[in-house]
Amino acid sequence: RQYDNEWAIPGGIIKPNEKVFETIKREFSEEALAKLSRSAVEQAKISEMVAEHFNLGITIYKGYVDDPRNTDNSWIETVAVNYHDSTGNSFSHFPLKSVEGGSAGSAGVQWIPIDHNLDLYAS
Repeated sequence: RQYDNEWAIPGGIIKPNEKVFETIKREFSEEALAKLSRSAVEQAKISEMVAEHFNLGITIYKGYVDDPRNTDNSWIETVAVNYHDSTGNSFSHFPLKSVEGGSAGSAGVQWIPIDHNLDLYAS
């Protein structure tokens, strides 16, 4: 994230009548692939790639998240989904691109291994 130099997994608010898995696809496309800043042809290709690769996710966590923005009256909840690429040949073809400015502004986008030592922050 540009404003605090921390890592964050792409994410966002579920729109009314949107299913969680639709939100995951939309947010990843917007935040990690900068879909909205690309040409119509590139956007169509991104939509095709995301639809193909994001259909076999396994929900690994759903619920409350300890977050500094939580209060007694409002709190952050999340759904974490694992999309496994055992060969490294599927997701590596995604054209990662940073989103500049705005709330989704990122200093960079890259694939990184996730483990319990990595501090992540909800966006």
